[in-house]
Formats: sequence, C-alpha cells, structure tokens
Amino acid sequence: MSKSFLLFTIIVVISFGLWVLYASAELQRFTQPCKSDGSLNFLVVGDWGRRGEYNQSEVAYQMGEIGEKLDIDFVISTGDNFYDNGLTSDHDPFFEESFTKIYTAKSLQKRWYAVLGNHDYRGDAEAQLSPFLKEIDCRWLCLRSFIVDAELVEMFFVDTTPFVQEYYTETEHTYDWSGINPPKSYVSNLLKNVELALKESSAKWKIVIGHHAIRSIGHHGDTQELIDQLLPILQANNVDFYMNGHDHCLEHISDTKSPIQFLTSGAGSKTYRGDIQEKGEGLKFYYDGQGFMSVQLTPSDAKIEFYDVDGNVLHTVTSSKQLYSSF
Repeated sequence: MSKSFLLFTIIVVISFGLWVLYASAELQRFTQPCKSDGSLNFLVVGDWGRRGEYNQSEVAYQMGEIGEKLDIDFVISTGDNFYDNGLTSDHDPFFEESFTKIYTAKSLQKRWYAVLGNHDYRGDAEAQLSPFLKEIDCRWLCLRSFIVDAELVEMFFVDTTPFVQEYYTETEHTYDWSGINPPKSYVSNLLKNVELALKESSAKWKIVIGHHAIRSIGHHGDTQELIDQLLPILQANNVDFYMNGHDHCLEHISDTKSPIQFLTSGAGSKTYRGDIQEKGEGLKFYYDGQGFMSVQLTPSDAKIEFYDVDGNVLHTVTSSKQLYSSF
C-alpha cells in the first residue's frame, strides 16, 4: 500500500468520524434562571434588522417600554435578523447598526436568543453564530438549533430554513449551506434530536421556536415541509406553543388536532398590508402591521399579548395547566 493512499484513507476515516460526531451531536443546552417567584417574562420579535428603518426603531422603543413594565428576563428573535442578505462576516458593521444601536432601552439589555431565517442564510450564515459578535454585544446568542432550559419552561430553537426545498433550486438568490451539508442528513438528525429532547423534557411548558411558520395565512402561508416532518413530533410530545416569524405580521392560529397554538411574531420592521391568503381553520387573530409579542409564564398559567407599533395590545392568548387552553 502506497503512503499517499494510506494518507488518503486516514483522512477519509477521520473526516467521516467528525461528520458522524457532528451529525449525531445533541442540541446545545443553555440555562435561563426564572424570577424568585418562579415566573418568567420575555418578548418575541422577528424579521427586524433594517438599520432602524420601516418602523424598526419605533417597534424597538415600544419593546423597551413593555420590557420595563413586565421586567422581562430575555428576548427571543424568530429570525431574519439582518435584511436583505444577512451579514457579510462577523465584522460587518450592519450588526451594530441594526441591533446594538437600535435596541438601546435598559429593559432590553438582557440575553437575546436568536435563530436564523432564510434571509440570514443569503449572507454568511455562520457569521451570526460567531462568538466574536458576543464580544461586540454580550446580549447576542445565535445558534442553528439549541435548547434554553428555564426549569419552568424548555424552549427548543429549530433551524427551519434547511427544511424548505425551494431554497435549494432557487436561482434569484444564493444560500450559504456550508454548515449543513449534506442537507438531508442534517434535517434528519435535527428532527431526531428535537424529538428526543422533547420526549425527555419534564418542563411545565414546552415552546418550540423556528423562523418559518407551520400554519399561517400571511404572504408565505403554511410551510408544508414543517407540517409533514416537524408538526407530528410537536403534536406527539405535548408542545404548548410554536413561535415563528417569516410572515411579516402578527398572528394566532390554533391547531385543529392538538392543543398547540401557532404564534407568528414577524413584524419587527417592514410589513405588507393586505397580503393575506384565504382564512383557514383555527384562525384566532391576524394583524398585518408592525409589532411584537410578550409572554408571561407561571407554573400554572401563560399569558401572551400582541402589541402594535404604538404599544397597544391587539390580542391576548391565555392558557392554563389546570385546564385546556381557552381563547
């Protein structure tokens, strides 16, 4: 056996071993403390990063006001963090221009848990995952998929963009798939990891967060790949809420086959008035203007409110662990 062939064989074996380790790795887990009384409050916003334009700054101001009122513990971003094409690198000034310099309220100086959206994949997707961004702004925590354990609630952040098949054949835009190849194995292993984590969870509340909607009457509508592959796992594992962005609206739809509530918060900046599809089953609320969402949790109750760009409450969702959700 030649030395060159032996070296090639060793490289292949090592590379395959590293890929197996990567593909089968459990989701990274972070701990988020609750308040002393066991409660937890947070905000949810999506589809926002535009240097303050399209009312991003106005939404940020109201987030600061509501954040102070509720004494929030953290903020969730449902993706499409930087428009139109993500970041060019982890040194891109767009990060500070659209995040650090916009969300300046004292109440928003808490951890931000973020997922990637399809627009983020159009740039350097891994730039948003870089530890260097935490050196620029210590609030920022963005990974492809991960778990936040707050004891009262476990939140499962899922990287939904690789599920959507049309992105692989689209010619108008290019996507950075460098971190997820091969995509089929990546999605398959992600689903296995999410299912296992949900089955093992003993939290009072289970919340799954992704960029793409499972159910929506907005511009993009339902995401069929998530209906086919992710939704059955959520239905089988007592998930309470699925929160997403992608459609630039605020929305609440009840699942017709389980207690899951689909909550869209993708109105952090630019929205599209009147861009809705035919109303489907389970629709409880739809608003096509800018805004965000708040979540208040206790061991027994959940209260979720949708706000417009002026801070007005548009819709309230309540759920109890003693009783099935009532809306």
